[in-house]
Amino acid sequence: MLLRITLLLTVIISAFGVFAQEETINKRISPKEFAIPASPVFDVMGVTPSQVNRTADIKDFKVDWSFKSWRLNPNLALQSQPVWEIFYNRKDLSKYQAASGFMRKMASLDLSVGSVQDENEDRRIGFALKANLFRKHDPLMAKELYADIGERYKQEKTDLQATLTQLEKQLDSTTNILEKPALRDQIKSTEEQLLSINSRRNNEINERAKLFTAEHWNASSLDIAVGRVYSYQTDAEGSLKSLRLNRNTGFSGWLNGSLGMGKKLLLSGLLRSSWYEEELEFQLRNTQSGEEQTALAVADNMLFTMGMNLRYGGPYFNFFAEFLYERKGLKTPTEALEKVFGAPTGFEVVGNTVKWDVVQPNTISFGGDWRFNRSVVLNYGMRCIFDRSWTFTRFIPVVSIACMMR
Repeated sequence: MLLRITLLLTVIISAFGVFAQEETINKRISPKEFAIPASPVFDVMGVTPSQVNRTADIKDFKVDWSFKSWRLNPNLALQSQPVWEIFYNRKDLSKYQAASGFMRKMASLDLSVGSVQDENEDRRIGFALKANLFRKHDPLMAKELYADIGERYKQEKTDLQATLTQLEKQLDSTTNILEKPALRDQIKSTEEQLLSINSRRNNEINERAKLFTAEHWNASSLDIAVGRVYSYQTDAEGSLKSLRLNRNTGFSGWLNGSLGMGKKLLLSGLLRSSWYEEELEFQLRNTQSGEEQTALAVADNMLFTMGMNLRYGGPYFNFFAEFLYERKGLKTPTEALEKVFGAPTGFEVVGNTVKWDVVQPNTISFGGDWRFNRSVVLNYGMRCIFDRSWTFTRFIPVVSIACMMR
């Protein structure tokens, strides 16, 4: 256990150390996102600290790790925006800013793929597509935020080039050797200023970007998403075997919205429906001999999920409390069995033996985010699960790390 914890901490610290340098080496000239939430495929898998995640528009490749135990399982998700990458990912944002509202929404379309190993040692593999429907503030459309910077540095470059040309002419034409050292020093200083223009310009833009994202970290927005997840039973070597037929294998569609309140509060909501095949196990009794045998049936089912999340804090630290409610479309396993199975002649279903995977309806979670630079965020949460009678059944700590691959 100590070795596993040490390895995990080493991975986390190494990731932090690499991406902590991003602020100094990053050359992007504009902010791209107000937040770095978990990838949508992790949303639908339910392996994130917050199951009602905040909305965000990610404009770079992103990688997520999720930890529900101290084991270093390869719980990994990758996220990118193909339309943005193909058509609009340029240093000059004029093409994106001139695009129609529909195309800017298309540019927000992101694809995420991921895999996790759950508590039953099943390997879950899935993908999700998400798009932004509404956004109160778009960082890439804040043209006025940087307009004066470009003109100012353009004029400075023209002036410095003219000064450099004049100094070089003076150095070539002067016959006074006492003037040459001073002229060479001025030429060197002017060249250094010319070479530093791009870095000084980008630093000033990034400083304004920080102010902009800090001001609007809790901007209101609305996302729509769909996802598909497959859950496979595995052997001791991790090879995929039979497909698990329960809520962990299915298709989902959901709406995820966030509403900013003041400067420190963000209210997020989730509405999701999942469609899947439910495996039912039960006993069949021979009405003549009384012998019983195990039987299986598969029924189409739905899972309705809704939740609310309230965050308090700012762009770098915030804390949340959330409530999540889930309900199956078919309320009891007996009801599901009656829709798909009829006992053959001479047999009857033993009613109290009909079983399926139980979904506990009520979940209360607490946790927070720590975003310590523009590219890396640490999410943590404690999940408390209750049954229909509000009896406490499970406690699950979850930690995840999200890194923008700038």
